[in-house]
Amino acid sequence: MRTRTYLDWNATAPLCEAAREAMIAAMDLVGNPSSVHGEGRAAKGLMERARAQVAEAFGAQGADIVFTSGATEAAALALSGKGMHCAAVEHEAVSSWCAADLAVDRAGHVSVSDPAQSAVQIANSETGIVQTLPEGLAVCDATQGFGKIPLAFNWMGCDMALLSAHKLGGPKGIGALVLKQGLDVEATIKGGGQEMGRRSGTENLIGIAGFGAAAERAAKQLADGVWEEVAEKRDHLEALLANGVQDPIFVGKGETRLPNTMSLITPGWKGETQVMQMDLAGFAVSAGSACSSGKVRASKVLTAMGYSDEDAACALRVSIGPEVTKEELERFATAWLSAFGRWRTRAA
Repeated sequence: MRTRTYLDWNATAPLCEAAREAMIAAMDLVGNPSSVHGEGRAAKGLMERARAQVAEAFGAQGADIVFTSGATEAAALALSGKGMHCAAVEHEAVSSWCAADLAVDRAGHVSVSDPAQSAVQIANSETGIVQTLPEGLAVCDATQGFGKIPLAFNWMGCDMALLSAHKLGGPKGIGALVLKQGLDVEATIKGGGQEMGRRSGTENLIGIAGFGAAAERAAKQLADGVWEEVAEKRDHLEALLANGVQDPIFVGKGETRLPNTMSLITPGWKGETQVMQMDLAGFAVSAGSACSSGKVRASKVLTAMGYSDEDAACALRVSIGPEVTKEELERFATAWLSAFGRWRTRAA
């Protein structure tokens, strides 16, 4: 049986064992967290423990953690009806609610003129480029940075932040909106008034338990220097590919990036074609964010940075995690360079 190698961690990270165990344990709790009997209090206690785990891992002690179905819902809760501004490099979950009119330079850095009316991501899912956040920022999409780089909501200087569990080894379908204490938002899902009246509906206790456990594990890995080792493996991969390609275009190289992300443009060789060829070779990679993969169009992130539509359509993203080995990356480099050689021969 052929062994596959997963190199698409920015789309979703594999479920970690700590989250799996926490979710299995939560399945045995029968109570509704809103019920006042013993079973309900047990469920409520588990939920509040997970809330504290997320707050601790994100440096958000004292802030309000509102659990949602994911970062997309958190974005809607934070941004709906606000008339805010963002850059075109933002995920569509954010840019769909904003005027995408903030300037972006070739290095992927966003210029913000009115932080109190703006949303800025901490790190881009396609390029890995990390932003310097302005003081007084209204909303930060922290989904890609949380668990990979040192972050603390209490010193980020923003009013709200968006989180997603499955980007750091938790389950899919659970996220959070983090609110500065004293700040409020109008509920978009109304009903029983759960989550401090901000998000109605019986809480996803199993997902919440997994989120808490994954966040706690991610914080420990970060403190232990695990992601520094990931960066070394990413850099090793880039060096291998650079040795076989003349004048490679590594987007964001030389800038502050997520430690796990490589974006490579090979002019003339479509990113989607590369993804399919690598898939056949046993490697899961992507041509951009998971939400835009499969759509035949140039990356709006790269075009916003000033790359042509033609070049932006020829990008390949490799995003890795702690469990990915150097040997797996070397096998990927061999497979990619072989496919590159075949394409170059045909294109000659």
